[in-house]
Amino acid sequence: MDNESSLSIEERQLLGLARQEIEYLRRLYGRATDALGKVDEPDEQKYGQETFRQIFTSDVSVRVTGSATPLEADGPDGWAEVVRGALKDYEVTQHLIGTQIVTFKSVSFANGVIETGDAEMSSYLHAWHVWPDQKLRLVLGTYIDHVRHVPGVGWQIFDMTLKHSSTEHRQLGEVS
Repeated sequence: MDNESSLSIEERQLLGLARQEIEYLRRLYGRATDALGKVDEPDEQKYGQETFRQIFTSDVSVRVTGSATPLEADGPDGWAEVVRGALKDYEVTQHLIGTQIVTFKSVSFANGVIETGDAEMSSYLHAWHVWPDQKLRLVLGTYIDHVRHVPGVGWQIFDMTLKHSSTEHRQLGEVS
């Protein structure tokens, strides 16, 4: 959208709420990703799978670029399988999301609600992955999400790219 300031106060308030809802998708993603890494915990697996189905459209296209091993999948279940495979050998993971910027591409309003909408969000990733030998793999990157407002559902990600920036390996704890 070119000029949000030309919207009514009510429409700007709806966009503010929409921005928060869109940002929350990425926060849910971080928590769900960590849950899917707990491959021996059925409740965590269920949470991760259900959350992916909530935040992604059924036809989402997902990819990781810039890393030694590019990854991609279609659909929330397909991406969940990729995540499980990527995280299964770690003792623990933590995906921290920050610096989120939402840009609305188009939004239509009707009867005091958002009827349709498309937006883009960028978010920084700072992910910690701990191996059984207490080595830490620290991954930095940026998520680029394309989201749409799905009537009766709300905002969902329909296209996600993780642009991998760097990876660092560290030893945790005391080295003997």
